[in-house]
Amino acid sequence: MTAPLVSIVLPTRNGADTLPALFEALSRQRVSFSYEIVAVDSGSTDGSNDLLRRRADRVVEISANAFDHGLTRNLGVEHARGELVVLLVQDAIPADDRWLAELTAPLLSHGNVAGVFARQRPRSDASAITLYYHERWVASADADRVVAVAHSGEFDALQPMDRFLRCAFDNVCSCIRRSVWEQHPFRSTPIAEDLEWAREVLLAGHRLVYAPRAVVIHSHDRSARYEFARTYLLHRRLFELFELRTIPTVSVLAHAVASSMALHLRCQRSAADDARRGRGIGRALALALAWPFGQYFGGLSAARGWKPLRSRTV
Repeated sequence: MTAPLVSIVLPTRNGADTLPALFEALSRQRVSFSYEIVAVDSGSTDGSNDLLRRRADRVVEISANAFDHGLTRNLGVEHARGELVVLLVQDAIPADDRWLAELTAPLLSHGNVAGVFARQRPRSDASAITLYYHERWVASADADRVVAVAHSGEFDALQPMDRFLRCAFDNVCSCIRRSVWEQHPFRSTPIAEDLEWAREVLLAGHRLVYAPRAVVIHSHDRSARYEFARTYLLHRRLFELFELRTIPTVSVLAHAVASSMALHLRCQRSAADDARRGRGIGRALALALAWPFGQYFGGLSAARGWKPLRSRTV
């Protein structure tokens, strides 16, 4: 049986709310090549498995405790047959029928491109705070972006924030070249496997592309407790990978909390309706604490070499 050119690898867990829309969007793609869907399910209990068995070409099952952001994606790629591998999350819905063609185009056109990542647009029900931060992430920009690193000396000479921005890559929706992955698989990590992979392949001489015409609908309005745990883990990794501490001192932390509270209250005042505006004030203030404290303690714990706090929810 002829192998497809493209494999879509989909890690899932209890995705019954979004998977039907995702598979429907995948079925509408207009492309000139064959593709397959490989799901790696981490112990779903909501009936997702039944849907996956009907709609995916291959389903790999692991326990919930076995999930790892890097190793689970490696497992999906190992079961995929395509030379180009799309990495997608279960709640990122392609916005149109050209998504897959636009995502794969840079890899098909240029042999030195190792990976491409897509533009993300927020859900229609996203909160005002989510909209504010979402539009400031690199994966919401409308301009194409091609990134390369001439040599390790050039990368090391960059400031920590510039190193991080150079390696911006997002496996919410990306496409990687399998032959590059074979030399540079994802590493075991609690978060940010995409940033670590991006740094590795850039330093190996490959290029990365941001393709804004490949669009998925994706955003979250999570609890402040979840956001603290995620931010803490992410900022530990940002220090480990790039020596980046966005909030390095207590005085910067205090300023960040105060400015975040003011910003979040302004966002809430801009909410579309009175009921939504009132319901979100408590969460807005909680996030103004969760995000700065997560940044501060995540970076501090990595800089001091402390044992990381672990969360089963991230």
